[in-house]
Amino acid sequence: MNDLLLIAALAALGAGTVGLLAAPAVRLLHRRTVAASLSAVAVVAVAAMTAGTVTVAQAMFLSDHDLGVVMAVVGMSAVAALVPALLIGRRVVAGSRALVDAAATVGSEEGFAAPADPPTSELAALGEALAGTSARLAESQRRERALEASRRELIAWISHDLRTPLAGLRAMAESLEDGVAEDPARYHRRIRVEVDRLTGMVDDLFELSRIHAGALTLTLARVSAYDLVDEALAGAQPLAREHGVRLVGGGVAPEAVEVDGREMTRVLGNLLVNAIRATPADGTVAVGARREGGDVVLSVSDGCGGIPEQDLPRVFDTGWRGAPARTPRAAPGGHSHGDSGAGLGLAIVRGIVEAHAGRAAVRNVQGGCCFEVVLPAAPAPAGAARSA
Repeated sequence: MNDLLLIAALAALGAGTVGLLAAPAVRLLHRRTVAASLSAVAVVAVAAMTAGTVTVAQAMFLSDHDLGVVMAVVGMSAVAALVPALLIGRRVVAGSRALVDAAATVGSEEGFAAPADPPTSELAALGEALAGTSARLAESQRRERALEASRRELIAWISHDLRTPLAGLRAMAESLEDGVAEDPARYHRRIRVEVDRLTGMVDDLFELSRIHAGALTLTLARVSAYDLVDEALAGAQPLAREHGVRLVGGGVAPEAVEVDGREMTRVLGNLLVNAIRATPADGTVAVGARREGGDVVLSVSDGCGGIPEQDLPRVFDTGWRGAPARTPRAAPGGHSHGDSGAGLGLAIVRGIVEAHAGRAAVRNVQGGCCFEVVLPAAPAPAGAARSA
């Protein structure tokens, strides 16, 4: 036992001496290639084994022949250890360089393609992470381009819509100033109408800026969907009479939602105004509310003739305005179902609804479109059971 302890101590002494001498060299390999690091580890391991073996062999007073045999075995072991380390290191380095080259394509038009057959699971996981990042970046860029296009479209529409009433106001003001207006009272009324229209556009822009800035403050209260629909119908009735459109609100279930009543009335009001303006005279606009699982769905259906399928995903985009309906259900002449004003109404609808943790959607139905606002249903009051 004492001999074994002595041999172990001598081997540890030889291996430890090599380890201490190799420590500075290993530190110099910081931030070097994987191949260099693996080779250094293999060299240090072989050198430590060799030093320990030689120390023990000399202590045991082996013959020169036996010592030569031991050193030959150690040398072959060193080669067997170094060659695989170098090969593995070169493969890992090649895989790393291929991944670095591929990483340069992250976010590009071509998209990121991870190198095939990565040498290690870590590089494979890194490649998958880069692929996910590239996909998210590409989606973000796509949304940014779409948003930029919407902004340009919005600016164009705003410029157009501001120019027309301002030109009319200028002409009417000059006529009144020069005393050539045949009916000043009619001019005054018209000026008031145009000013109200401009005020509405400014209010819409302010509301949309608050939504985009996340500064929309909601005062939530438990409200019945029946009351929301009833208030919205009352506000839209004069416009419906002017356009000869019938408003129907029979299919409304008295489901409760927790919403900001003023903002949600604006949502339904915007939907009703668009529906009325898109529906031909003698047409019908129907408002409904129903329960679907844990949600309450408010719907506004019109007789616009339908929206082209390719335009449906853009309906709630800022600045979008519908072209004349081109679906097979379109009425003769085609009625537009775009936003009134500067193309902000439906964008405001989506912003307000999403601020309530809901969603807005549109789909074509027989003879027209159905806009839906899906809101979480209000929980039942404490101690009260919801009736079937």
